[in-house]
Amino acid sequence: MKIRLLLAAALLSAAAVPATAQTAAEWIARARARLGSEAALQGVSSIRYTGTLEEDGAKQRTLDIIFQKPLKQRITLTGAEVTDIIALDEYDAWQKRINPKNPAQWQLTLIDAAQTKRLRAQVWDNLNFFSGIEKMRGSVRLDGDTTVDGVLCVKLVFTYLPNMVLTRYLDKATARLVKTETESGTEIREEGEIFASGVRFPRKVVNRDKGGRATTMVFERVILNEAHAAAEFAVPALREN
Repeated sequence: MKIRLLLAAALLSAAAVPATAQTAAEWIARARARLGSEAALQGVSSIRYTGTLEEDGAKQRTLDIIFQKPLKQRITLTGAEVTDIIALDEYDAWQKRINPKNPAQWQLTLIDAAQTKRLRAQVWDNLNFFSGIEKMRGSVRLDGDTTVDGVLCVKLVFTYLPNMVLTRYLDKATARLVKTETESGTEIREEGEIFASGVRFPRKVVNRDKGGRATTMVFERVILNEAHAAAEFAVPALREN
């Protein structure tokens, strides 16, 4: 799902950014300006996506994703046979599987440290719209020009962790995100638009792995700046009363 360095130059207004950006910071500023004003982007404290998820060969499931600053996440996937909840509470991450036909039947798993670091990077990326990667001890570099689908693009490489690298291709004419590639070779494409409180989001996100298998998220609503209770992200008790 969409995952976004803000250096000092990126704090400039869209009008102050050159029409043809020359540095990674300038390209990030252009990409941010396309998504919304600096005030709108910096004002985002939480994002909630609701919609559906469909995987190749699997039944469609309902999808509810919550990201909340600084580093909280809760993803709920609900299907006929199982409900999966994957959550991050700062440094604690967990997954719970529930039988929707009998909610008393459930299984809780704590997520290991390596995957928790990855979740932290993903949450930061989604909430900060290409910015602040250095605050997560990451880096971004400009990696030249290339053509994607006949569109001349600039290539930006965002390295959050050795095992979490996002290569983004921005249209040189508009700074639109054309596609994203992960370190494992998965290709991420965004389609359509939803506007929420002056910020542009995709309506559909398609993840396709190197084997050609696709996972598609279609969003019906994007809600900004709801306040979600700490309990929604906290590790559940092993016994429920």
